[in-house]
Amino acid sequence: MASGWVAFFALLLVVWLGTPAIAPIVLTLGIVGILEYAAMLRLRGLLVHRTTLLVFAVLVLPSALGWGAEGGPLRLLAPGREALLVAFALALFVLALRRPHQESLTTVAHTLLGLVWIPLFLSYALDVRALDVVGHGAALLVVLSVVAADVGGYVAGRAWGRRPMAPRLSPDKSVEGAIGGLVLAAATAPVAMTILEARGAVAPLHGAGAVAFGVAVAAAAQLGDLAESLFKRWVGVKDTGLFLPGHGGVLDRIDSHLFGIPAGYLLLRLLGLA
Repeated sequence: MASGWVAFFALLLVVWLGTPAIAPIVLTLGIVGILEYAAMLRLRGLLVHRTTLLVFAVLVLPSALGWGAEGGPLRLLAPGREALLVAFALALFVLALRRPHQESLTTVAHTLLGLVWIPLFLSYALDVRALDVVGHGAALLVVLSVVAADVGGYVAGRAWGRRPMAPRLSPDKSVEGAIGGLVLAAATAPVAMTILEARGAVAPLHGAGAVAFGVAVAAAAQLGDLAESLFKRWVGVKDTGLFLPGHGGVLDRIDSHLFGIPAGYLLLRLLGLA
């Protein structure tokens, strides 16, 4: 838990500093996460086009930052995320056609999943923080909602957990823990926004709106946690720390954020704030 609190306060500092601090962290987490992902697949005898995946993971960063937008000189190097994803899919099929084998389409599918699930989903942290006026408040709201889902789930699950939520995926996760995560997110979000405004910053949402947003992002974060549990169960590992077994991996630390961050950005778009 101590390391978790250190990471939490470090994350808050990064949110405060903004995009210059977030960008290299997003890039680093994306690359390490992909290496863990590829290593786990190898345990099942499955391959990905790792080099191609890493190259496009790096290109996700400038595409998310919009360096090639509006006909700029980098438009071919850094197109929008959608164009980058299409180019990635085409490149994978070209590789499959050049060296076809029985598992070619499986390799294409898993490589495509790796890009979407890890660096692309994670890159939406840049979009949230870069929002005009409300960027700081929005990033804080999303991060706190995800963290509240994790902390509330852990505490409530330890204290009152009785009914398994997904026994075949993660026996330690309980219905009571999931409810605790949602409740803590619902309580944390409006309080954080009130404190933010008291300090002179702009809050993107208030009151019931902040509560609903916190609950929605927390639910997405819990789904992200279960999604990674599904993947680990399928591969047959207890954690993604394949480089240091038993110590957990990057994917174990950011699984909730991988769903919570893009879900938060989508909600902000639907609310007209992004």
